[in-house]
Amino acid sequence: MHETSLGGTLRDYLSGEEIDETTFEEFRQLLARLLVEEKGYPKDRLKAKVPLKYCVEGEEFERVIDFVLYDEQGRPMFLVMFCAGEVATFERETVCAARLIDGGPVPYALVTDTMDATLLDVRTGDELARGMNAVPDYARLMEMVDAAEIKPLSEDQREKQTRVFHTYCGFVCGDHCEVSLPPMPVKQ
Repeated sequence: MHETSLGGTLRDYLSGEEIDETTFEEFRQLLARLLVEEKGYPKDRLKAKVPLKYCVEGEEFERVIDFVLYDEQGRPMFLVMFCAGEVATFERETVCAARLIDGGPVPYALVTDTMDATLLDVRTGDELARGMNAVPDYARLMEMVDAAEIKPLSEDQREKQTRVFHTYCGFVCGDHCEVSLPPMPVKQ
């Protein structure tokens, strides 16, 4: 199932703005509330629908990342991707996105359908925890981030990650989708 517009609007939990109501937006709003109200994430540093722009063979693409948590200096430190389907299917795509996000890589990422989740070590690609209890609270996440070893990607690594990421984006939706909402990559 791909994300489609439901023709209405709703108030975004993070920004307070009216946004398009889609088949997945209610789940994103619940996830934002969980992160802020139950897990203690600072609302002002959690950004929704962050564009990840990338280029493959001279063509520009964009994939929207559902949530990115930034530190006080504006650097990304945690990425969350919502998926509609088996969470494990989206783990590699999530790791690639976390390595490619502007200002990254980030040390940890989470992929979730709001009923299941996988916490991922972005450096190794390993699963650290599974289930909705895998979502770390903010204090624990900060301990993990402080202890993490982060290294920027080389140009060769970035090129390879971009190709893998692009393949996953195309696999999820491909050129047959007509909706320009996540998880579809959008040609610019």
